[in-house]
Amino acid sequence: MREVSSEGHFIIDLPSTDAATALSGPGNSFIKKFEDLTGVSLTIRGLQLEMNGIIPKLEQASALVELTRPIWEQGLEVPEVDLRAAYTSLNMGQASSHAELGKKVLARSKAGKYLRPRTIRQKAYVDAIENFDLTFAIGPAGTGKTFLATILASRLLSEKKIERIILTRPAVEAGENLGFLPGDLQQKVDPYLRPLFDSLHNIFGYEKTNALIEKGIIEVAPLAFMRGRTLDDALIILDEAQNATKAQMRMFLTRLGERSKMVVNGDVTQIDLNNNQESGLVEAVKLFSNSEGIKICRLTVEDVVRHTLVQKIIEAYE
Repeated sequence: MREVSSEGHFIIDLPSTDAATALSGPGNSFIKKFEDLTGVSLTIRGLQLEMNGIIPKLEQASALVELTRPIWEQGLEVPEVDLRAAYTSLNMGQASSHAELGKKVLARSKAGKYLRPRTIRQKAYVDAIENFDLTFAIGPAGTGKTFLATILASRLLSEKKIERIILTRPAVEAGENLGFLPGDLQQKVDPYLRPLFDSLHNIFGYEKTNALIEKGIIEVAPLAFMRGRTLDDALIILDEAQNATKAQMRMFLTRLGERSKMVVNGDVTQIDLNNNQESGLVEAVKLFSNSEGIKICRLTVEDVVRHTLVQKIIEAYE
């Protein structure tokens, strides 16, 4: 419950000691970040959060605390990316939409963390995968394109709505030469598939991931391995799709089978194809931009959920 006084002093009651500790952050780090963003001063006394400042800023600060409540109320520290995402939504007049994010928990990680979309556009992307059989997601690195799709796939698998998860990506060199890498074919392509394994390990853990792969319930393979197949009862994710040629994209999209969904992800600013090859992702987005039953989602630098410096790096290169 919040009390408001005319002297520019707000008090928010906190539900537990764990919530108070999480809201404070290590060495009051969260409070300091909060103060920098809002221009108000914060103090935690027992189970009360006290805020002081001018009324308009206090109103905004109070709303920001409430938007991050689903995290700190559980006794979890609020990551800076979540704080800034909530602040952006608040400034854009989308507080009510942002508040829905806390209800969109997709799964829990092996470490016990709640996995969910962290921005409004990420939630729209997850909703699209749930409601459409073919979803394209365009956006820079770190916006959760593949990770969110993999999390949702794991939930659909646990709910027995699909029987398999298939993750694939083109084995296109980004400055390195595949032919000079040591080992057999599988060892050569493993580095290209490593980010997909990382997502699976985060959700299932190493042992369960390996067990599901051995049973054929999860398949991680280069895009070329999809040729000639029909993929039924699966959620199929094509990662780094900007590096698929036009022919490869057509081949992949026509693999869609009964009771399956496809997610095609990519960053059109990071195309590693030779100069004489056009990106199949760029062509596909143009072809299907107004097609019924197909959804195209666009994520931006504001949806980056990695280290906060990643946003600055992307903006600098753009």
